[in-house]
Amino acid sequence: MASQVGDGVIHYNESSPLSNRRFSTDVAAAATTTDSSFVEAWKKVSPNIDPPKTPLAYMKPRPPTPSTLPSKLTVNFVLPYASQLSAKEVDMVIVPATTGQMGVLPGHVATIAELKPGVLSVHEGNDVTKYFVSSGFAFIHANSVADIIAVEAVPVDRIDANLVQKGLQEFTQKLSTATTDLEKAEAQIGVDVHSALNAALSA
Repeated sequence: MASQVGDGVIHYNESSPLSNRRFSTDVAAAATTTDSSFVEAWKKVSPNIDPPKTPLAYMKPRPPTPSTLPSKLTVNFVLPYASQLSAKEVDMVIVPATTGQMGVLPGHVATIAELKPGVLSVHEGNDVTKYFVSSGFAFIHANSVADIIAVEAVPVDRIDANLVQKGLQEFTQKLSTATTDLEKAEAQIGVDVHSALNAALSA
C-alpha cells in the first residue's frame, strides 16, 4: 500500500505487492559454464584455414618514393599481346587522356587517367617517338614510374594516310545512313578513331 508524506515522496509498505517487484537491474547475471571437454575436442578437429591472399600478396614490393626529384621518368608501355617499352627512362611522356593531352614529368603527382584515341608521345632528349593508341589507361605513380596500358597501339610513322582517309569516308557514310542505335554507335566510334588518326598524321 502506498502513502504520501509531507516531503512529497511516495512510500510503499513492506506488505505491498509493489515493494516486492524486482527490476531488470536486480536480476543476477546467469553463471556461464564452459564445457572444457567440448572445447578440447573442437580444437582437435577444427580446420586450420589461413586467410585468403589478395593479389597484392603476389606483387613485388613497390619501390619507395624518392626523397629527391629524379631526373628521369621510368615508363612501362604494354599492350595485351606485346610490350612496347619496359622500364624505359625518358624525360617526359604526353598521353591522350579523356580530359585532354596530359604531360607527365618526373615527380608527377600520382594519377590514373583514362586514354582516348590519340597520340602518345615519348620524349627522350631531342628524340620524340609517337604512338597512336586506341584506348586504355595510364597509371602515374608517386615514385616517377608510369605504367601505360593500351588496347591497340601503332607507331605513327607506320600509319597509311590513304587507308585512314578511306576509312573516315566509309564510317562517315555509315553514320549518315545508320537507322538503329547500335549502327549509329558503331559508326560514331569509327568516325572518332579515324578522325584521331587523321589528326595524328597532320600533327
